[in-house]
Amino acid sequence: MSEAASKPPAPDFFSDYRLSPGVADELFDAQGQMRPVWRRFVDRFSRLTPEEIAARFERGNLYLRDAGVFYRQYSNDPLQEREWPLSHIPVILHEEEWASICAGLAQRADLLERVMADLYGPGTLVQDGHLPAELVAGSRQWLRPMVGVPPRGGHYLHYLAFEIGRSPDGSWFVLGDRTQAPSGAGFALENRMATGRIFPERFPRAHIHRLAGFFGAFRQAMETLARGPGGRERYAAILTPGPSNDTYYEHTYIARYLGMMLLEGEDLLVENGQAMVRTIQGPQPVGLLWRRIDAAFADPLELDPSSHIGTPGLMEAVRERNLALVNALGSGILEIRAMMAFLPRIAQVMLDQPLMLPNIATWWCGGDAERAYVRGNAGRMMIGSAYAVDIPFDIGATTALGGAFLGKESRSISEWIEAEGKGLVGQEAVSLSTTPVWVDTAEGGRVEPRPMTVRVFAARTPQGWRFMKGGYARIGKSGDATALAMQRGGSVADVWVVSDRPVPQETLAPPEDDQNFRRATPGILPARAADNLYWLGRYVERTEDAIRIIRAYNLRLAQTDNPADPRLRRLEEFMEGYGYDLSQPVPAALIDRIEWARGCASKVRDRFSTDGWAALNDLAKTARRMTVTAKPGDDAARAMSVLVRKITGFSGLVHENMYRFSGWRFLSLGRALERADSLAALLAEFADQLAPEGSLDMAVEVADSVITHQRRYRVETSRNTVVDLLALDSDNPRAILFQVQRMRYLTAELPNAKINGRLALLSRAIVPIEAELSVANPSEITTKRLIQLRADLAHVSDLLGTGYLR
Repeated sequence: MSEAASKPPAPDFFSDYRLSPGVADELFDAQGQMRPVWRRFVDRFSRLTPEEIAARFERGNLYLRDAGVFYRQYSNDPLQEREWPLSHIPVILHEEEWASICAGLAQRADLLERVMADLYGPGTLVQDGHLPAELVAGSRQWLRPMVGVPPRGGHYLHYLAFEIGRSPDGSWFVLGDRTQAPSGAGFALENRMATGRIFPERFPRAHIHRLAGFFGAFRQAMETLARGPGGRERYAAILTPGPSNDTYYEHTYIARYLGMMLLEGEDLLVENGQAMVRTIQGPQPVGLLWRRIDAAFADPLELDPSSHIGTPGLMEAVRERNLALVNALGSGILEIRAMMAFLPRIAQVMLDQPLMLPNIATWWCGGDAERAYVRGNAGRMMIGSAYAVDIPFDIGATTALGGAFLGKESRSISEWIEAEGKGLVGQEAVSLSTTPVWVDTAEGGRVEPRPMTVRVFAARTPQGWRFMKGGYARIGKSGDATALAMQRGGSVADVWVVSDRPVPQETLAPPEDDQNFRRATPGILPARAADNLYWLGRYVERTEDAIRIIRAYNLRLAQTDNPADPRLRRLEEFMEGYGYDLSQPVPAALIDRIEWARGCASKVRDRFSTDGWAALNDLAKTARRMTVTAKPGDDAARAMSVLVRKITGFSGLVHENMYRFSGWRFLSLGRALERADSLAALLAEFADQLAPEGSLDMAVEVADSVITHQRRYRVETSRNTVVDLLALDSDNPRAILFQVQRMRYLTAELPNAKINGRLALLSRAIVPIEAELSVANPSEITTKRLIQLRADLAHVSDLLGTGYLR
């Protein structure tokens, strides 16, 4: 029997692909024929075995895990993360269909710009009755302070996203306009990177339009718009709400990808109508902010006074036209669902033409006729808040669908509409098209249809609207279209825009030209980023010190089986001063310190290595598991040894691989100062004359210098040998003097280290400490002097904060 004959037939993964009546599908057309754009992909996919498919999908998942791609879940824990839910089979569209979609959306983008300009300008749409005044004024997205404030550069809208779906007749329609702070473009990039590893073959890759050109054009447009008078260079930056935001990873990824600063509201101040970023070199002018925070929170002085993430005076900078925003404040008014009820008519008024790409049919229940129509046709509608800014299929608890409430509501739908009509809209309950999704089964897996929408991104450039050739599809968890959102368990997929022939390979990299090559500088460092890097260094060092002390305690507990041992009592009292309860094998305070370090690292994700973040997460997860499993004594000591290896691995990874720019110096300063302080505290407690017998050995062990002491002194520990090794040895990284010298070297490389030829206050505070330790004898380093040394180091920290971190 031949090998071909003995090989079992390949499974038909599409055998259970069942089309739903009255629902369009991306894989098959209305006649049940496979769309030509899918044929080559399906042919190659069908040749794979279940094992090969599983291996390819895991390759994509591994990339996403290694890259640190995550989605923030809504919870009380700002660091709660969920693995990125990639649907591995892409959505495939032909470039001609995509061009038709983009033409319709370009018209819509121009219309939205004109509506925005009118609402915050002459107000003719309201005056002429094309938009109800009560609808505009009643929306929280409407910002009165923006009225009469023309935007810098002449345009309100620079970056848009459109949620689109395919209707049962095969045509496309708009489900929602994302004008406030559209998300998803960064995730689209990561989806593309992952699917490139799943399907690495030359086809389809050579025929898929790339995404880089879109970002390159938009970055260039932003840099141009950021320039000050006379073309003077000013910074463009991304403004983020911070790590608690559900799409914070995307903000950090885009900032790295485009080489832009990632700022939070506290990074900025406004002086004389000019927005400035606080940096370690002092305030620097900012010309443009790509805004990823909702407009109302941008300025607590003129907008929402409860905002803790905005910048006081930001409206002033906008009003003075010293700051461009992407997009303008107040653009969220274009997102409210009721706006869709009026856009078709407004298009005729403003553009003298109908919408090329219609939006989902919408009726505002503020008019008698519209209210009656929605009431009479409630069975085929979605009914919800007129002011909601989520897309129709992101169903809320007060939404009615198909004539029934999805949440708890005692009234009838008719009573609800009659009572709250002006605050409600009815929208046609259309059926979304389905797309192929891989579903794991006991037999290996199969392909099934799931509902989906596509998010299309557009950026304003000097040449007009530029569309990303590809995008980001949201896939339903089941056949239920209301389960599209990731918070509800939905997934996402890459969108391939495919050509019949190979396409140009666009990239952000400049052309190769050695003659004109110029090395890019690292850029400025915001003070907040420096502050978080500094405290990350301190918390990591503080945590390592605590782990070593907890290990020393449990080793001696196992040896003596006597909690009343004087050394153990001394350790307990010492650690109680730092909030540690050593009766716990893995004290809760240790978990807190690790979380503080994670919190600092999370705020500088755009400047922090992915491997470093993964190592820190691994340390936190391991420590949390040990709180349940570890037992006092030997078991806890072994657990601490595991944590020591993990945290020192993290430290080595970060310090060996991190670029030696200002951020690395602040991280290193934090570690050096914390280690010097912890050594001084350790010696003051365990090299004191009243310390119990064996304390000196314990100090050398905690300082990880046992072998060094044995080789250096070849005698048992004495106060002189221990103090000499741990305080005065300039060659021992576990010595105070070594760390003080390191601090002096690091501060000498900071901006403004010298003023008018003289050392700045920070360096002048370090030099005397170094000089005294360099000439001191061990006997002169008394407990009193060690306590004073800690006060001197605290003063150094204060000077560092005053000089650079405010």
